[in-house]
Amino acid sequence: MFDIYHLHPMVVHFPIAIIFIGFLADILSLFVKKEKCLSKMGYYLEILGMLAAIVAFGSGYFFTMPMEGEAGMIRDKHELFATLTLITIIIATFFRILTVYLKKEDTNLKYLTLFLFFLAFIFVGYTGYLGGSLVFNFMIGI
Repeated sequence: MFDIYHLHPMVVHFPIAIIFIGFLADILSLFVKKEKCLSKMGYYLEILGMLAAIVAFGSGYFFTMPMEGEAGMIRDKHELFATLTLITIIIATFFRILTVYLKKEDTNLKYLTLFLFFLAFIFVGYTGYLGGSLVFNFMIGI
C-alpha cells in the first residue's frame, strides 16, 4: 500500500539519471564539435535535472521519517550531500542559462559551467550511494 514515505524513493532516480546523462552529453559535445545537438541536449537535461533535484530534495526533506544510530548518521550525511547537490545544480544551471542568454557558450566560460555541472554529477552520485546504503544496509523503506 502506498503512503507518503514512498514518494522520495519514487522520485530520486530521475535527477540521478538526468544529471548523469546531461553531463555525459556535455562531455561528448567537447569531442564531437560538429554535433551541436549534444550540447543542446546537455543544456536541456541540466535544466530538467535541476527541476527534478528540487522535487527529490523536497520529497526527502518533507516526507521521510527520522532515523537514529548509524542509520541516522548516514541519513545526515545523505542530507548534506543532497543539499550540496541542489545548491551546485542550481548555480550551474543558472550560470549556464546566463551564458546561453548572453551568447557566451562558445567561450572559455563553458569550462566553468562544465566544472560546476561535474560537481553536481559527483554530488548526486554520492548522494545516491548514501541513499542506497540506507535502503540496502538498514532496510529503510523496505
